[in-house]
Amino acid sequence: MKKTLLFIIIIYLNPVLAQQKSTLTVEKIMRDPKWMGISPEKIAWGALDGELYFRWNPEAKDYAALYSVNEKNRTPQKRDEEVEKLLVSQIQYSKNGQQTVYIKGGDLFFRDIKSKQEQQLTATTDREYNPQFSADEKAVIFRRGDNLYSILFAKGTIKQLTNFTKGSRKKSEEKLSPQNQWLKDNQLSLFEVLKDRKRQKELSDSLQKLQEVKELKEIAIEENAMLRTVEVSPGLQFITYITYTPVKDNRSTIIPRFVTESGYTEDIQGRNKVGDAPAKTSAFIYDIQQDTVRAISTAGLEGIKDIPSFYNDYPAKKDSLEKLDADRPVSIAGIYWNPKGDKAMVTVYALDHKDRWIALLNLKTGALETLDRQHDDAWIAGPGIGGWGGGSVGWLDDDRFYYQSEASGYSHLYTLNTTTREKKQLTSGKYEVQDVILSKDKNTFYITANKEHPGITHFYSLSINGGELKQITSMKGGNEVSLSPDEKWLAIRYSNSNTPWELYLQENKPGAKAEQITESRTDEFKAYPWRSPEVISFANRHGDSVYARVYTPEQPKSGKPAVIFVHGAGYLQNVHYWWSSYSREYMFHNLLTDLGYTVLDIDYTASAGYGRDHRTGIYRHMGGKDLSDQVDGAKLLVDKYGINPQNIGIYGGSYGGFITLMALFTEPGVFAAGGALRSVTDWAHYNHGYTSNILNEPFNDPKAYQQSSPINFADGLQGHLLMCHGMVDVNVHFQDIVRLSQRLIELGKNNWELAVYPVEDHGFVEPSSWTDEYKRILKLFEEKLVN
Repeated sequence: MKKTLLFIIIIYLNPVLAQQKSTLTVEKIMRDPKWMGISPEKIAWGALDGELYFRWNPEAKDYAALYSVNEKNRTPQKRDEEVEKLLVSQIQYSKNGQQTVYIKGGDLFFRDIKSKQEQQLTATTDREYNPQFSADEKAVIFRRGDNLYSILFAKGTIKQLTNFTKGSRKKSEEKLSPQNQWLKDNQLSLFEVLKDRKRQKELSDSLQKLQEVKELKEIAIEENAMLRTVEVSPGLQFITYITYTPVKDNRSTIIPRFVTESGYTEDIQGRNKVGDAPAKTSAFIYDIQQDTVRAISTAGLEGIKDIPSFYNDYPAKKDSLEKLDADRPVSIAGIYWNPKGDKAMVTVYALDHKDRWIALLNLKTGALETLDRQHDDAWIAGPGIGGWGGGSVGWLDDDRFYYQSEASGYSHLYTLNTTTREKKQLTSGKYEVQDVILSKDKNTFYITANKEHPGITHFYSLSINGGELKQITSMKGGNEVSLSPDEKWLAIRYSNSNTPWELYLQENKPGAKAEQITESRTDEFKAYPWRSPEVISFANRHGDSVYARVYTPEQPKSGKPAVIFVHGAGYLQNVHYWWSSYSREYMFHNLLTDLGYTVLDIDYTASAGYGRDHRTGIYRHMGGKDLSDQVDGAKLLVDKYGINPQNIGIYGGSYGGFITLMALFTEPGVFAAGGALRSVTDWAHYNHGYTSNILNEPFNDPKAYQQSSPINFADGLQGHLLMCHGMVDVNVHFQDIVRLSQRLIELGKNNWELAVYPVEDHGFVEPSSWTDEYKRILKLFEEKLVN
């Protein structure tokens, strides 16, 4: 009795004990994310009214409603859905910033900012887009469908500038065989009536031609080609365009859906596989005054004939290429006119991914002059460098062009004077410039970079001439910034390690305070004390610094077990001070830590945020340094955190699933159990865009695929393996895991199991699927990592 009273008194006097901590379960974590609270998204400034619009769902409804705030009223106001139709996009400003053209509701509008007078320039069922002022600002140029048009402000006259056609619509004169031509000539020589009628028709045709309105020049593109971009020079002298022609003979994969409304198995047309022929891109320049079209030639680019270094492993292939002496295939990504319209820069990428050129276009010949070549024996990428549109590039004035490059080992900002050919590096250091915005007056760059720490992003300003980076944001974590149209305010989507994204508003001044606008977390979510994992770094076996997150339990579980999580995507960052895109996994790691596990989450070699060498460290060997980092992490757990080496597990999805397979197949004794989710099992069956960067192509570099594909090492399985895969996965196809399962069956392996999810794609959607998957993972660890 005395003991019971003493316990009650202690509870009463200690409110921390009296308020029981919220308990995590797999079922609770994997529910519909609305239980946590839904963060604001799709944040955009109203270009004309100064309102900040965003989608938000604080009431946990079936959809996120439209809200807005402004400088004076910081309380989110729910807006009528019709307001969204009035929001403008693709806004362009005049040189003095006092006039603007934009798209609203698919039509083109002009607005005088001072008088606030708006004029609708088009009202069509077609959609207009890509508006721009002409060099003299007397007209606006825009695109409708495949063609360019202009509108003269003084007259309101719409003029069509291009007339793209698939092939030529003009009928060519019938070409006769020699025999039929002889017969025709013979008929005309014999019969006067035929000769007379022929003369009358020729006269009639010539008179009709004189009376015809001059036709717009037809610009023929290949029958199967698609028009990707069309640009007109500001002076309306030239038109440049890029075409894109898919390869017809590439074979696509088929993904069957078994659970359907019809009751029948239905097929999804999937992607093709790495090594298939890439689409062909071509670029042209049309001289309006000369009425001529010239192909843009890449033949003169510096190093266009260079043979990639990996061919040193294949002497016969290299010898054949040297004898061929051919230009490497390339893709022209973008063409950019200077404000005056007398210069155009072109970004070009080698299809073998080894080069990116920035070149000056010769307007008379279509030839390209290399002004910057970024070469990489591995592959060209990095923030602001790769991509369909040519990366972060643009003109500062009529002579200076800006771009990003990894020439220093990290993605930094450069300018290039196209007259003097002088290059200038504006940012430098062991950090990455991740996003670039040029101010409206073109005097300032606004930059997002991880300068303070690889896992912290801030918003900075920088003169276009270089100098000191001025930090504007101050909150430690992730700062995703949207700049207001007048550039006076920042809308900041901010989060830290244990708090999801919320919306903040801050003046565009260093040291200004950011005011929180939204609070999205539910009381239930806030009831649990979510951990801020410790961010550490350790030296791997190669002497490189590797960053990781560590979750340490207050009371380790019997047997001192640990779990290593492997993030997906390969080139992705998960060790940082903002809210993880792997939110479910983050919560699962809190659950594991509550149960007494130590959890390690590594930004292994090839992860984003750490520069070129880290990014390309897996070239030609996936499952090399990226895997050894996990093994070195396991050693760290033993040496520093006292983990039992017999009780270490590993798991991850997609690329993380691939690493898990390689770990259990090729590192015997290191991992007692592993969960491989939606895993790539054979890189020769993955897509071209991602895989050919890292491993080249299977028929050109089979060694890279042999040493990188788990299916080739399945005989080495020793630990306990759980595999989970969605059957409607259009990214990593279900066929991948089926092929590996057959291999394991033929090898007589017993210590594996496969769980399939009939209605799930690559990223699971249904809470029931998430719950089932993670209950299986937890069961695996609870059974195999405890002794």
